Amino acid sequence: MPLPFLTADRALQADGRADPFPPPDHDPERWRRPYRPGPWRVGAAAVLLLLASFVLLSALIIALAGSPVGAAICAAVAMLVIMLALRLVRVGVWVSARGLRQVNLLRTTTLPWSAVAAVHTVQQPVRWLGLPRTVQGQALRIERVQGEPLRALLSDRNGDFLGRSETFERAADVLEAWASEYRRP
Repeated sequence: MPLPFLTADRALQADGRADPFPPPDHDPERWRRPYRPGPWRVGAAAVLLLLASFVLLSALIIALAGSPVGAAICAAVAMLVIMLALRLVRVGVWVSARGLRQVNLLRTTTLPWSAVAAVHTVQQPVRWLGLPRTVQGQALRIERVQGEPLRALLSDRNGDFLGRSETFERAADVLEAWASEYRRP
């Protein structure tokens, strides 16, 4: 059962074509991800949440056994795992009228549109699911006005687009459109 009100592509019509009119709640100042998180990313977060539930259950058992310090440590570990899972789901590229934001697991980089020189798709070695192994694939690159180019924003082999190449192309097109609309020449 699809839940279109929960997805990033809620502006698509039933036949898959884009709706020419933006949704009524479309606010260009709000940070939004122009694509849905992929199944690999959501699956990894679900496994982490399952692990956190087992750790919380063990914290309960330890607390009932009479060791509040051990229970507090287990609860703290569970909270860290829950925060890691939530951050893993937030990883990706976010856009607004103010700029472009790349959210990584431990770091976030925000660029205003005035600092972006070009957005384009290139063929290059990319990481497979974020692991050290690289394979040949497509990546979306951001060239800065000054300084080094930003690390590859998206690739067709990361946790959001592995096995969904048409979704990668659509997300790259959307990001290029946002850049061309809000970037100052």
